[in-house]
Amino acid sequence: MRIVVFGAGSLGSLVGGILAREHRVTLVGRDPHIEAIGESGLTLDGAFDFTTYPDARTTVPESADLALVTVKAFDTDEAARALAATDPELTCSLQNGLGNEEILEERLDTVLAGTCTYGARLDGPGRVRCTDGEITLGAPDGGSSAAAERVGKAFQTAGIETTVSNRMPDEQWRKLAVNAGINPTTALAGVENGALRNGPLAGVAREATRETARTAREQGIDLAEREAVETLESVVEKTAENTSSMAADVAAGKKTEIDAINGAVVDRAENPVPINRTLAALVRGATGDQSM
Repeated sequence: MRIVVFGAGSLGSLVGGILAREHRVTLVGRDPHIEAIGESGLTLDGAFDFTTYPDARTTVPESADLALVTVKAFDTDEAARALAATDPELTCSLQNGLGNEEILEERLDTVLAGTCTYGARLDGPGRVRCTDGEITLGAPDGGSSAAAERVGKAFQTAGIETTVSNRMPDEQWRKLAVNAGINPTTALAGVENGALRNGPLAGVAREATRETARTAREQGIDLAEREAVETLESVVEKTAENTSSMAADVAAGKKTEIDAINGAVVDRAENPVPINRTLAALVRGATGDQSM
């Protein structure tokens, strides 16, 4: 399968690098990372330990069977515009937050939703350190999908633990509940994920997750608060030494995905969600984002 990964940072490079062992992969990203891959290959350390040699460039290829979108949520429209020139047969979002698939569907055919639990960080140009994980994918609105089955098989062939789900809205809200607790809390406190194991920060994260679960049920999603918090605690434990993407963005003074995570909870909530609203406002204030 010809696969293009649009947004080849840490996660995109990890997934693309694994897929490159069995498929023709093109990583689209930015220098100096892309330049280093072109010169010496992509090295994965941690849960995986190998070097692979995918095509790497800063512009999209002319065609592809599958496009994987791994950019930040606020860059989804730009990704859709760029990939429209490639006209992939299938597109799958592996992004954080809600609403990405709808944006992609405005310009691209057959869009799938996906969630990913791999941890990845750039250890330098051309090198990614990762933790183990899995990918779940399926039709954005739920139900069976022959396209999802095809992509799932391609992932599994390359050694990625993959589940094809007919309940992707549930999967996305479950991931959102975890992100709503971990990302802004670690970003504002400037700590690694493990700091949320206990203490006052843990309480804030858990309550943000509970609010998200309640909002999910308002939207018809089967997500109990207890289940959401247990998942949060499990992820915190597994990624204790990780720095969340939002924490890294705030530390670097970059724009964050707060609108697609806690902001998405606020926008969809039918009842008050004061923790999510406060976290969203504080992150926006910390980065000078006055969008809302």
